[in-house]
Amino acid sequence: MGNQVEKLTHLSYEEVPTADPNGFDIEDDGPRIGVSYIFSSDDAELEDNGGIDKDQDQNQEEKHYDKRNELECAVFRRDECIYEKSSKTVDMGTYSPENLLNKCKPGDLVEFVATGQYPHWVVYVGDFQVVHLHRAEIKNSFLTDASRGRRGRIVSDLYKLKSLSPEVVVQNAMEQVGLKDRELSWRNSECFAAWCKFGKREFKIGGEIRIGKQPYRLKIQLSEKKAHILEFQSLEDLIMEKRRNDQTGRAVVIQELANHLNCVEEIRSENIAN
Repeated sequence: MGNQVEKLTHLSYEEVPTADPNGFDIEDDGPRIGVSYIFSSDDAELEDNGGIDKDQDQNQEEKHYDKRNELECAVFRRDECIYEKSSKTVDMGTYSPENLLNKCKPGDLVEFVATGQYPHWVVYVGDFQVVHLHRAEIKNSFLTDASRGRRGRIVSDLYKLKSLSPEVVVQNAMEQVGLKDRELSWRNSECFAAWCKFGKREFKIGGEIRIGKQPYRLKIQLSEKKAHILEFQSLEDLIMEKRRNDQTGRAVVIQELANHLNCVEEIRSENIAN
């Protein structure tokens, strides 16, 4: 029997197949089913408070962000760690846009964050300017304008991939300015910025063929000793889920997982009883 592919519209963890943290699938009696996560909306359209008027949004005070509600995680491609966000390995602190300007170098990736919003990634290209995917268009903006009141941090080292030279990163970004709508090859700002930095087709829409295998794992750190693992067919799908976690926050994600795991345990108990 060939590989089977099941497509889901992902809404919550109750609908997401998960993997045993130790790598065992105790109910695997048949062929492995690959899952392609078809998300119900593009998070690029949900950034910046879901489309608040630009002028109104920029006049707001600095947006709140509590890093204590940030979810630490790691991404694996088979056995290789290709992304890690942990307070033990990177500086998780955030800075005002004005302070960021003193830290950024051309080719750096910057992430702007605010509570309840998807992170917004940009490529710093020098002269106080960035290139970013915003509302279905690649734009060249001043860093302070792109921040839209959010605090930010340099995230060039989160992905454990070989970076292109700063000159090539800037060139990659600048050559895409003006692309919009169906001309775009990236689903969100993070995929675009990472593609500029690393040049990997996996960050592009349809950059990987989904053939049933699930080579990517998202390890969600629940506590110092506990973690939960989700499996994905493509890096693009995984990034979409990771960004949803960033938007909802640590407390909500942990509660969703607890509800899901309790439900699974109840079903198993019923099956054993029957």
